[in-house]
Amino acid sequence: MSRIAYVNGRYVPLRDAAVNVEDRAFQFADGVYEVCEVRGGRLIDEERHVARLRRSLDAIHIPIPMGNEAVGAILREVVRRNRVIDGIVYLQVTRGVAPRNHAFPMKPIRPGIVVTARRVNPAEGERRAADGIAVITLPENRWGRVDIKTVGLLPNVLAKQQARDAGAYEAWFVDRDGLVTEGASTNAWIVTHDGRLVTRQMDHGILGGITRSVLLDMLAADHLTVEQRAFSVDEAMAAAEAFISAASTIVLPVVRIDGRPVGSGKPGPVAKRLRAAFHQHALKAPAWSVHRL
Repeated sequence: MSRIAYVNGRYVPLRDAAVNVEDRAFQFADGVYEVCEVRGGRLIDEERHVARLRRSLDAIHIPIPMGNEAVGAILREVVRRNRVIDGIVYLQVTRGVAPRNHAFPMKPIRPGIVVTARRVNPAEGERRAADGIAVITLPENRWGRVDIKTVGLLPNVLAKQQARDAGAYEAWFVDRDGLVTEGASTNAWIVTHDGRLVTRQMDHGILGGITRSVLLDMLAADHLTVEQRAFSVDEAMAAAEAFISAASTIVLPVVRIDGRPVGSGKPGPVAKRLRAAFHQHALKAPAWSVHRL
């Protein structure tokens, strides 16, 4: 079956999907994006993703091209046309097409919209979660507003490749104070030996992950202690557990950092329980408890 993309108002075969060479996303990375998980044919946390999309667009002064319901309808239609049961849907909104000039176009232009979807085999993620992953640490070298989900991801791309070259799955950026900001495409968490969960506070130095926000809701509902603060690489290496979170990975235990084992060197119980319960919470199922799983 041919994959289908939505491009600027039309549903077209992926092989025929194209945008103008003067689209400002191509010329300047002048656009934003969202990646939403599809589980059992349903979009996970659609409302939160669309709300973050609107926040990102507002932050870089791109006009909202359509209402939330219309965005959701396009996402679901692309998922349906591609017959995605488990996978991801990608949405990108750009400032639009204009002659190349760093400043915004003088005349209003129509924002560009592209949506694609693809299948993901859940078994692959489960195998990775069962083994745990390795991360490496790298100096933070991104711009100061990574809380805006822009398509300008070259530092993230290079970090991911460096992790792959080192035999790791993810790279954690570390600021000049030796504190972890986040991963190249994920948020970073640790679990202390006395059971406190720690993840960096929301600021301009991290992207407000949707999966991160769902996990915070889950933990608050179960009255578990969460500290939203920065943690150092040394603190992470000495932690009982570490894990990452993102829409494309859900929760993945971190078992090695820069080649050194975390905790027992195996996936920890908190990360495993959060992963097991995530979709139950995200899909509004009955209350869960980390203590009951």
